[in-house]
Amino acid sequence: MEEDLADLYENAPCGYLSLWPDARIVKINRTLTDWLGRSGETLVGQPLHALLSFGGRIAFETHMAPLLRLQGHVSELALDLLDADGGKLPVIANATEKRGSDGGHLLTRLTMFKAVERRTYERGLVAARTEAEANAAAEHETAILREQFIAVLGHDLRNPLAALAAGIRLIADRETLSDRGTMIVKEMSASVSRATALIENVLDFARGRLGDGLTLVRSSVALAPVLEQVVAEIRLIAPNRQLLGHFEIGQPIICDSARIAQLASNLIANAVTHGAPGIPIEVEAHVAEHIFVLSVANGGVPIPPAARAQLFQPFFRGDVRRSQHGLGLGLFIVHEIAKAHGGSVDVTSSDEETRFTFSMPAAST
Repeated sequence: MEEDLADLYENAPCGYLSLWPDARIVKINRTLTDWLGRSGETLVGQPLHALLSFGGRIAFETHMAPLLRLQGHVSELALDLLDADGGKLPVIANATEKRGSDGGHLLTRLTMFKAVERRTYERGLVAARTEAEANAAAEHETAILREQFIAVLGHDLRNPLAALAAGIRLIADRETLSDRGTMIVKEMSASVSRATALIENVLDFARGRLGDGLTLVRSSVALAPVLEQVVAEIRLIAPNRQLLGHFEIGQPIICDSARIAQLASNLIANAVTHGAPGIPIEVEAHVAEHIFVLSVANGGVPIPPAARAQLFQPFFRGDVRRSQHGLGLGLFIVHEIAKAHGGSVDVTSSDEETRFTFSMPAAST
């Protein structure tokens, strides 16, 4: 059975349209007239603009017509046609020019495919992208405001804390205190030390997020005395916890010793806060194969894998007790100090122990 070409043209699954060089309609198939609810007889001889929306006319004049003149064809141009009621029918149009043997323009042939669902989908994507961009911008603005607030708060709190610390030292050194008074001064000093550490973490966080990151002052340092001093300070703050220090560092290390002390202090403080009270905290440091390694281990409940993946994110505190004060910045600062030194910090956690390990290149003089 031969295909009925006339029927194929009239009832094709797409719209067919032929135009004179002046863009008047020569022929239009039944499929397209049915879509538009119009009569083919009334459309023949009409300019194509009679079928196009305002935006469609602009697309035809500024895109389709120039490209047809330049290259003789256009593919996948989105247009809106007007139906009998003035409603818009989204279509995707392809067009080619038919030319005579002398190169003269005889006709323009167009095929049109309904694009209602496609356009709805595309508009949905655009709307979703716009909403996502707006949400991201709002979240970014909120984050900036929060970090600026933190930076100002940290700066303004550091001065009164320094004054408190100085006053407590004067009382302890120059006043005669009862045993209870001595205990109260010691507790006050420990509280000021914890608050100062929190403020320093806040300022470092703000520097990292709002500035150029943590700054380092590197020098060749014997780190064992630095780490011993950190352990001694935390023993004073947490006298009821047993801290064991093992430092075998046989060479000077090129680093920022103050930052390394801060890193160690944060790791040990974290172990004091979360470790089992009856199990000693082990602080170890050594150099192996030109790598400096510092580790802090404690016993207690293991860290769940899901929490482990977020430990070094700012403000993450996991499942902590109400008495375990903190902003969730300590381990974030540890990570930033490690990164600034070209090193890394890792954690392993089991029923036997939780161990944080910092490592970095041990550049010696």
